Amino acid sequence: MEIFIVILQALLYGVVEGITEWLPISSTGHLIILDDIFNVKATYPEFWDFFLVVIQLGAILAVILRFFKELNPVNPKLEKTQRNDIWKVWLKIIIGVLPVCFIALVLQITELDSYLDNTIIISIALILYGLIFIALETFIKKDQKKFLTCRDIGLVGKNEAYFKYESTKDMPYQIALIIGLSQVLSLIPGTSRSGVTIVTALLLGCSRTCGAEFSFYLSIPVMIGASLIKFISFMSAGVAWDLNMTLYLVFGLISAFVTSLIIINTLMKFIKKHTFIGFGYYRILLGIVLIILVCAGVMA
Repeated sequence: MEIFIVILQALLYGVVEGITEWLPISSTGHLIILDDIFNVKATYPEFWDFFLVVIQLGAILAVILRFFKELNPVNPKLEKTQRNDIWKVWLKIIIGVLPVCFIALVLQITELDSYLDNTIIISIALILYGLIFIALETFIKKDQKKFLTCRDIGLVGKNEAYFKYESTKDMPYQIALIIGLSQVLSLIPGTSRSGVTIVTALLLGCSRTCGAEFSFYLSIPVMIGASLIKFISFMSAGVAWDLNMTLYLVFGLISAFVTSLIIINTLMKFIKKHTFIGFGYYRILLGIVLIILVCAGVMA
């Protein structure tokens, strides 16, 4: 019976990871909230810190599978110019991940990241970035309407688009670096790595598709690197491993992988026709609910 419960919990953790990792609503924040119910951290404190990061590998495998064609420069069917374009995308990815890798390493060494695992901090981050999403999308909607009007009356060229960059291939290297720098903010639980990178991309003239696409690409080295660091740290600590840990990890990874495949495809279709305003309202509502629960003593 206990094994069945552990498997069920692991599957749920994976589903939550797979959904929230790619939506701009904070995966780490939701997993921490879910653990207030299951209390895995209380039972396995060292394993929980490891699990919280490594479960993202399931989501990353889904990204690699989904975008393998777009990110594979050694495909023999590609022409030389196509290969060069993909290598340039990889260079942008490398440029984008360097800032967050450096800061994350500093936090890991100094153990400052442990102080950020706080429900109030998560709540504030959820509300703050929810407001930013709503404000930004409202501005874009009004500005885009003005742009289209100008184009209709000939003040703007007929072939000009509102967004400067429609895909990662169009994006210049300096834009990739700025988006990469913004990822540092996602080290605060509740911020959302995908959320902060997409917001930054929109501010810099990228389309929602371009911002989401580059956010997915950046996640590959960031999460693989973070998982590797956590794995080395966990194994060097000499923590005793048991069956429950294995079940949490295996079923959590599988669940995160399957869920991520569904969510990534759904999100890419969604953002072609919709804004992120709905996610902004969700973040604000969730943040307010969490603050109320903390004040009422229901959550720590």
